[in-house]
Amino acid sequence: MNYPIPVSPQEMTALRQKPVNEELVAAAIAGVIQIARSQGQSLDELTAEVLAEDSVLDQAQRRWLSDIVAQAWNILPSIEAVGSISVS
Repeated sequence: MNYPIPVSPQEMTALRQKPVNEELVAAAIAGVIQIARSQGQSLDELTAEVLAEDSVLDQAQRRWLSDIVAQAWNILPSIEAVGSISVS
């Protein structure tokens, strides 16, 4: 199954209606990066948001997610050309 990369906060919210799987998570991460870039955020700013305290993830999970976001940030231009995510 392929998910389009969300390009707006509304599209990100709509993902909540989908069953969670690897492709949905990858699309959500790509969407967060695209939205952050469209708002002029840097990778450092986005990473700081991911690492901020919250009640959902513990510190180790936030660090792991920030590493994944940083990796995705660096490959996103190739994903952008495709417009959707497919995880094999």
